[in-house]
Amino acid sequence: MMSATKVLLFFLLISFDHHFSQTKSEDYLSIRKKYENLEKNTSGAMPWVHQYITKAKKEKNYARLFQGYKDAVFFSPSDQDKMLYADSTILAALKSGEKDLISTAYLGKGIIYYFNFKKFEPALNEYLIAYKHSKNTNNDYLRYKVKYHLGVVKSYLGYYGDALELFNECNLYFEKKCEEKLYPNELYNNTRGYYNTLHQMIVCYRNLKQYNISDSLVSVALSNTYDMDDFALERGYFVKCKGLLEYNHKNYKTAIVDLNQSLVPITRAKDFAWASVVYYYLGKIYQDSGQSKSLKYFMKVDSIFSTRHFILPEVRPSYEELIKDSKREKNLEKELYYTKQLLKVDSVLNRDFTYLSAKIHKEYDTKLLIDKKEILERKSKGRLISMIVFIVLSFIFLGMFIKRYIREQNVQRKYTELQYRLGKEGLIAQNKLDEKKGKSGPPVEERKSSLTAEQTLELTTKLELFEKNNGFLQKGLTQNKLAAKLNTNTSYLSSYINEQKKVNFNHYLAELRIAYITKLLNSNKKYLNYTIEALAEECGISSRQNFSDLFYEINGIRPKDFIRKRKEEWEED
Repeated sequence: MMSATKVLLFFLLISFDHHFSQTKSEDYLSIRKKYENLEKNTSGAMPWVHQYITKAKKEKNYARLFQGYKDAVFFSPSDQDKMLYADSTILAALKSGEKDLISTAYLGKGIIYYFNFKKFEPALNEYLIAYKHSKNTNNDYLRYKVKYHLGVVKSYLGYYGDALELFNECNLYFEKKCEEKLYPNELYNNTRGYYNTLHQMIVCYRNLKQYNISDSLVSVALSNTYDMDDFALERGYFVKCKGLLEYNHKNYKTAIVDLNQSLVPITRAKDFAWASVVYYYLGKIYQDSGQSKSLKYFMKVDSIFSTRHFILPEVRPSYEELIKDSKREKNLEKELYYTKQLLKVDSVLNRDFTYLSAKIHKEYDTKLLIDKKEILERKSKGRLISMIVFIVLSFIFLGMFIKRYIREQNVQRKYTELQYRLGKEGLIAQNKLDEKKGKSGPPVEERKSSLTAEQTLELTTKLELFEKNNGFLQKGLTQNKLAAKLNTNTSYLSSYINEQKKVNFNHYLAELRIAYITKLLNSNKKYLNYTIEALAEECGISSRQNFSDLFYEINGIRPKDFIRKRKEEWEED
């Protein structure tokens, strides 16, 4: 016996160890594949969900832990357990630090309060926290999902116009997303969002008595959801809406068929709120038809309120009818009971309306207005800044334009003067000497010549020949080299240039070179295509910068401007 027990324990340990190692080695995707396609509220999914949660806890992977608890909320058949898992979802999301997960977690808990318990007060609190965390998210699906649930609260309070704005906005988003190429689960979620917002829009239009719009939306919804098992509940809501519209049109037989048909998916989903609406209108139909079984449906409304402590304002008249019937029957006990129930109903509605109306106005509507105000202020500030920048840039560009214009006018004036000198005299250097009297070079004091008449005549003849033969183009030419070429000494040469040319040797050489290259540029097209470096080389000047500075000093215009203006003249000719 002992031996058999040991063997059994041995196999149990092996089995446990195998299961544990398998759990450890399996990744999250593999675990989720085992249950993710099961129906909502399927308890059979929970062992795999717990395996997923255990793995995430052990690895301290809070984003995965959030997903595990979210799955637990979806598959757990117990409303109380769903709430506990929703709390765990929030804790995991907070530990992850991800705003989208935090917003989703609070929204999820709000949905449990709303859908499973129909407790609008705590549901709204969770929605508003979710809204706060979703404001700066890039997850549009999450943001519109939060807006949808805030719209549901507004609709419950009777603010159908405000709710309709939110539902329209959400519906357009979900419809557009459904047209995109999405993963199957994304497509399912957005399609479901589209149908849910469409349903709420129909509800709002019906309560606003815009029956034509409601009728057309119901027709569209029913044709789109025909024979779609994945959206059986959504189709049930649309059939319910059709039944209510048939009631408004007094098509009672059709209304009874539609309302009874809608009850199947609605009660299966445990949506007791809409179930109470269906019961109330079935009661109204039978009452209008003079049938006593209308009371049975009004009593179903009371049964839901007694069990769930929730009621929609739309079905409140059920109690008035039940009280009237009790009076007719002279049943004081029943009359007292339904009177007390009606007082409780009014208490719940007044409490919810007062709290929710103030809360949603303070926490959502006012903040939304503040957000819009801040956006408008930012836009206004942005426009002011843009205007200031525009004005400053305009002044800068205007200043640049004026500066460019003045410079261009000055260039044109200097160019014209230079052309006049070139055309009239032909020698720039001599003209410069006549105009400036030696001011362009270093000033030279007037003094008695140190040279004899014979020496002056000799140097005049030799320098004229030097200039005629363009001897000044020799690169690296110095006063010593030139004196040697002219068979004289540097002292005589320096004295002659200073006395006769009214400049020093370097400036004399520079004027000859610049005059030479200026005449070439003015008379020969090909030189206009030379670079500044090539032009400097052509006239014997060693550097680009030195050439440009000397050209400007002697001619009053930069070489690049002279070339540009000369090219323009050639093109005009």
